Amino acid sequence: MAETNDRSHQRFPVLDPNQIETAKRFASGPPQTFSPGETVFDIGQRLVPAWLVLQGSIEVMRRDGLDRESTITIHHAGQFSGEVSQLAGRETLALGRAGPEGCTAIPFDAAHVRALMIGSAEIGEIVMRAFILRRVGLLEDGGVGCVLVGRPGMPDISRLEVFLRRNGYPYTVLDANHEDGRALIERFGVRTEELPLMLCPNGSLLKRPTDAEAGICLGITPELDPSVVYDVAVVGAGPAGLATAVYAASEGLSVLVFDQRAFGGQAGASARIENYLGFPTGISGLGLAGRAFNQALKFGAEIAIPLEVSRLCCRDASHDPNAPLRLYLTDGNSVRSRTVVVASGVRYRRPSIPNLEAFEGNGVSYWASPIEAKLCEGQEVALVGGGNSAGQAVVFLAPKVKHLHLVVRGPGLEASMSRYLIDRIAALPNVTLHTGTEIVGLVGRDSGGLSAAVFKDRATGETHTCPVAQVFLFIGADPNATWLDGCVAVDEKGFVVTGKSCPKAARPIEPLETSQSGVFAIGDVRAGSTKRVAAAVGEGAAVVAQIHEVLSAPSGTRTATL
Repeated sequence: MAETNDRSHQRFPVLDPNQIETAKRFASGPPQTFSPGETVFDIGQRLVPAWLVLQGSIEVMRRDGLDRESTITIHHAGQFSGEVSQLAGRETLALGRAGPEGCTAIPFDAAHVRALMIGSAEIGEIVMRAFILRRVGLLEDGGVGCVLVGRPGMPDISRLEVFLRRNGYPYTVLDANHEDGRALIERFGVRTEELPLMLCPNGSLLKRPTDAEAGICLGITPELDPSVVYDVAVVGAGPAGLATAVYAASEGLSVLVFDQRAFGGQAGASARIENYLGFPTGISGLGLAGRAFNQALKFGAEIAIPLEVSRLCCRDASHDPNAPLRLYLTDGNSVRSRTVVVASGVRYRRPSIPNLEAFEGNGVSYWASPIEAKLCEGQEVALVGGGNSAGQAVVFLAPKVKHLHLVVRGPGLEASMSRYLIDRIAALPNVTLHTGTEIVGLVGRDSGGLSAAVFKDRATGETHTCPVAQVFLFIGADPNATWLDGCVAVDEKGFVVTGKSCPKAARPIEPLETSQSGVFAIGDVRAGSTKRVAAAVGEGAAVVAQIHEVLSAPSGTRTATL
């Protein structure tokens, strides 16, 4: 944890007397006094405020799955408790007790923390930086968050690790065959077939949980109030959707963002983005998305993960054109919003390999995160694809594996990949480029998992078997727009058309608006969009001005449909 230790003064800053007086104006309540050893906040507790210590101290503790406690830090006068969870009132990951001399502290609930950050730029910068660094420290240190118990290489363990990592949630993995893992299994009387286990910070135990079950147990998924009508509902928390959330929320609109997996979208799975403006040394997709996610929380956007939108209720001539739009969720609930932004991106394309499904999550991956890299460390792997995402994945994986086979259908990489990536791949000694080739079969091990892939030369039809432990698929994607179910116009490939590309309109239409009044499309799902992170962010920002135009239009001036 060298980076966060070197920045301990920023991770645990001390406010000076003037800053303390300024902060007091934004408190959510009067100062409270706690007796020595009294619990100030507990692990798994929701809606825990950040506490600014005025006198005494708060000892912040972690507790592992076997109830062993250790100290994270001690907050003294002028210091404040909390981390990113306090921005949205989510379940706290640590335990806080008043020190031996007791403690007097003043509370700041989620709304008042955000008000402090916006109302005082100086203190807001200090608090936000500290919250982010503390979350980074929790991710690096372990011993907080949830505990996963299972056998190494289990597909469900890998899936849950990806879900937690992509959502910036700390966790610890215990091997079911080792002492601590066996102790937890025996403690709860769990059978082997019920693995993996997830022990949530609130003490709840889940057996073989889905991502949705995990999100609810961990407090990642918010409880939505069906009576609320939002100004903007954004479907998709990739770069485009997060940009909309940041700009709309910062301008005072009420914003709700959905994503069925994690924030960041496809960009969030990129090991390194080197051509994004302002980051000359590059930045990981998860790092970029994490900054945008925290920024959206700072301005008060609600982010609902993992919740999937199943359908947009279409308006027709019989509907009140000024009535809110309704989105139905796969969990049976629904929400209403005055406008909807379609930022649902694209779905990973699946090649026609007969037994592909049997190896998904257990030998076949659609992204290359540190979790997959660790699973195939020191082994031979294959990666299919010739675009920039594929190139970034090759550069990330090659130093970690024994050999990487890059498989492309075309004659080379020049037509689809940036020059800097092509040159970098050419310099990697353990990468073999197979042009004019495709994978047509997968071979499994008797013990489970992948042992080889069958390569086919597209020109000659000849095949050969290549021993690999993992296949990474980066072969493009199709628009993720089926949930719109004909509500908006799409092109022949299923991408959503907007602005002048829409059928002839009987009403004014904004450049990023779809054929359905009040529904906009941005990012990769939009027909004609530039498939770049910077372009998606630009559209996410630009759409907010157009949303204001729609929301400010006099009642009845915009017809319901084209």
